[in-house]
Amino acid sequence: MSDSPQIPLKNIDDDLIEYDLYQKRTKIYTRRIKGFFQSLRTKIIWVLMLGYFLTPWINLGDRQAVFFDLPSRQFHIFSVTYWPQDFVLLAWLLIISAFALFLMTTLFGRVWCGYTCPQTVWTLIFMWIEEKTEGNRNQRIQLDKQPMNKAKFWRKFAKHTLWVLFAALTGFTFVSYFTPVRELAFDFIMLEAHPWAYFWIAFFTGATYLFAGWMREQVCAYMCPYARFQSVMFDDNTLIISYDAARGENRGKRNRKADLQALNLGDCIDCNQCVHVCPAGIDIRDGLQAQCIGCALCIDACDSIMEKMNYEKGLIRYTTENQLEGKKSSILRPKAIGYAIALVAMIGVFAFVATDREPLGLDVLKDRNRLYNVTPSGMIENIYTIKVMNMDQADHVFDLEVTGLDNIKVIGRKKITVYSGEVRSIPLSVQVPPHILEQQKNTIAFTVKSLDPNYEASKTTESRFLGPVNK
Repeated sequence: MSDSPQIPLKNIDDDLIEYDLYQKRTKIYTRRIKGFFQSLRTKIIWVLMLGYFLTPWINLGDRQAVFFDLPSRQFHIFSVTYWPQDFVLLAWLLIISAFALFLMTTLFGRVWCGYTCPQTVWTLIFMWIEEKTEGNRNQRIQLDKQPMNKAKFWRKFAKHTLWVLFAALTGFTFVSYFTPVRELAFDFIMLEAHPWAYFWIAFFTGATYLFAGWMREQVCAYMCPYARFQSVMFDDNTLIISYDAARGENRGKRNRKADLQALNLGDCIDCNQCVHVCPAGIDIRDGLQAQCIGCALCIDACDSIMEKMNYEKGLIRYTTENQLEGKKSSILRPKAIGYAIALVAMIGVFAFVATDREPLGLDVLKDRNRLYNVTPSGMIENIYTIKVMNMDQADHVFDLEVTGLDNIKVIGRKKITVYSGEVRSIPLSVQVPPHILEQQKNTIAFTVKSLDPNYEASKTTESRFLGPVNK
């Protein structure tokens, strides 16, 4: 994988050359192109955009279908509610996502970057707005060369206004996943929203405007860690976008009826369309480069030229290094199989844990101020605080039972009503006759069980009962 060459600034002497370690960004003017892969990207972008912007407006009962309620520590994803205790599932989900990315990268290269990465998607939308307000590639180049005038001002003003509006919509939508969207919309318009809501909307508006509008390919080239380590997952069978140099060289201009053999030319007419459409500003004919995001714009551009020249398509195409060298390429190889096995195993574990989770939590805290008490009747007493968490969407009544020692007696409430999403704390006294204690530390079990026949849930937690040893 080649890197962009450094540009020497000047010769200091015959043996020493000074290099600029920081090169100012050169604005990239992309040309719009149509083709199979761009049609596919457009459909994917529509699905992603509709999903992102419309999901907060979907209601399930009396709440948003997807809503992350941080103050209540409840994370609603459609019909399931997750709690901080379920964060192990989030860890599993992140691991699964990482291995899925590793597997897809090993097999198909940077398809994530080219088709679904938020930076790519939002940048493409901002570039579309730029084209609609400032014109095509040549018009934008000429516009930027012109001195500021009324026409240029209004074109630039329209572009940046639409950029800011779309960035603000992005920021508002993001915040609406954490604040009820309908209340947020009303309060935002009436200038009555919480200051933190305004802050985060402004923050994500600024970040979107900066990354998608101004930095664009620099985010992928310099800020994204995936661009740096994805090459270690590539091998000779990874599907990548490549230029077929054996077919394309030598490059040169010609007419459609030219005898390529007589002119000693390949299929590449050196039109530079693949460079003009590239959002990263690279020339794919120079080989695979870290800046390439695999968006396939160069493929569609080259195929359109090949079609006009009546040449076979695929001079630039998705292929593997083995295929370019005339070797067999296989999708089944040890690394890919290893990733696939690990991914399937983790998905299985995640599915089991997610479906087996009980929406009921129980914590037992023993009073640490005293090891034990002796009641007036001679019973040995330990004091506990019972915390019952109802993570279901309905209110429930639970029965409390304590086991583990003979003749155990519970002083306190045994039937506990816990509302949906509530953590109910109950003080409790547990007493036993002293003659049954054969050791100082004894294990007892606290069990809460739902009394609703339509809701079978129970939870058991062990604790310690302390007392004097009966000699």
